[in-house]
Amino acid sequence: MGTGDRHAEIPGIYVLDVVTLARRWKVRPDALLADTGLSEESLRDPGARVSLATCTRIFERAQELTGEPALALYQGMQMRVSSHGFVGFAAMTASTVREALTFAERFAATRTSLLGISTVVEHDTAAVVIEERADLGGLREFAILGLIVGLWQIGQTLTGRTLRGAAECSFPAPAWMKRVPFAGDMLRFDRPANRLVFASELLDAPLVSADPVAVQLARAQCERELAMLVDAGLPGRVRAALADADGGFRSVDEVAHALHLSARTLKRKLAAAGTSYTAILDETRRQRAMLLLEDRGLPLAEIAGRLGYTELPNFTRAFRKWTGTTPAAYRKRAS
Repeated sequence: MGTGDRHAEIPGIYVLDVVTLARRWKVRPDALLADTGLSEESLRDPGARVSLATCTRIFERAQELTGEPALALYQGMQMRVSSHGFVGFAAMTASTVREALTFAERFAATRTSLLGISTVVEHDTAAVVIEERADLGGLREFAILGLIVGLWQIGQTLTGRTLRGAAECSFPAPAWMKRVPFAGDMLRFDRPANRLVFASELLDAPLVSADPVAVQLARAQCERELAMLVDAGLPGRVRAALADADGGFRSVDEVAHALHLSARTLKRKLAAAGTSYTAILDETRRQRAMLLLEDRGLPLAEIAGRLGYTELPNFTRAFRKWTGTTPAAYRKRAS
């Protein structure tokens, strides 16, 4: 059922959802799971984890046997909150979209370390960023598209309203996108990040399934699961501690102090998690920059200053390194 770090694998329930979906095309579970050592029954085990390589084989086989190249979109449209375990339960019973996203961001590591999410807000625009924390290989397109559509679908279910916004993917548009014009109004490709962009007022939208008692129970369980993972949530805690009271960024020493660690210990733990303070800071700046550039009224020099750059050329060089283009060119393309 997979080897190595169980959280670098994928929960079996996600594979079971694909098995269930494939039935629409008369694909039998045994044909989909052949030679994997998996069964429907084993995938129902809440503790089941499947290796990335096995997941890729199953999902590629599902596309082949169903003959449906756009299977990822169908997977996203059928995504259930319950598939995400106690993280999903905590999000479902939260009071607002903001609180639900806070739970998802903090506890995503209890599901897998392959993907994570973060929320970035600048004035009237917000983005939920899907972070690729490992090389997903052949599973990348399926996983990212499925999650983007799934999060949007779940958001509509939990708020009881039609949501407006855009979804951006960092890879080229698949050839089969021409067959599904209904997705063209929402999905954009060849963008610098995988993210959902929407009006920030949506963050305060109430959830129809809010339950103040249940959410406390779910959060407590998520905290217990997170505590079992050695420093799995540290990058997210660093990200949350980065912002200072003036809208700028704390230094590595200030972040370490806020997290009750020495700077040396923080750097060592982040290195063990495959990242660094500088990498997290750069990614946070990148995401904030892309949102700030959505506001055509903000001069580039002001954006640079808000991100902690004293000179516009320094911001331009950094942005080109992050995205392959200049801030001005990015703003023009996004219009």
